Amino acid sequence: MKKTLVLLASAISISSAFAQTPASAPAPAMAMAAASSPAGKARHEERVEERISYLHTQLKITPQQETQWNAFADVMRNNGETMGKLFEERRANKNISALDDMKQYADIAQAHADGTKKLVDAFQPLYDSMSADQKKLADTTFRETPAQGPRHRQHGKKSAPATDAG
Repeated sequence: MKKTLVLLASAISISSAFAQTPASAPAPAMAMAAASSPAGKARHEERVEERISYLHTQLKITPQQETQWNAFADVMRNNGETMGKLFEERRANKNISALDDMKQYADIAQAHADGTKKLVDAFQPLYDSMSADQKKLADTTFRETPAQGPRHRQHGKKSAPATDAG
């Protein structure tokens, strides 16, 4: 059970990179709280749009790639909306059983996996249309770790400072 939760948390943190801002992303509990209020929903949508804009600039999307880019960006928006709704539903159900809580979590994990697959499917034609330099930018942008760049943030945890021990 613990291994499953660790794997799920890892998968969420990795693929949420597609929909997070370059600066930081809220912890899941904060995301759920933020998504449940009108202002929070607007902020969540704003973060998705910031991420889309960041990636558009970072990947140096050309006018010829706009069609593929727009398809990818639309999937990001749809995934953000779906996850926002699921987190809102989860937050609204405060007095549910442990079993129902796990079922909700499984639904969120499945929606996340499905959304990630849709992102991959939408990204493939865009990536195929990229120049070698753009592909290098994409490879670097999507591979960055918290220590290497601003894209990811460990949800709800502070990264331990790097040490020379070891």
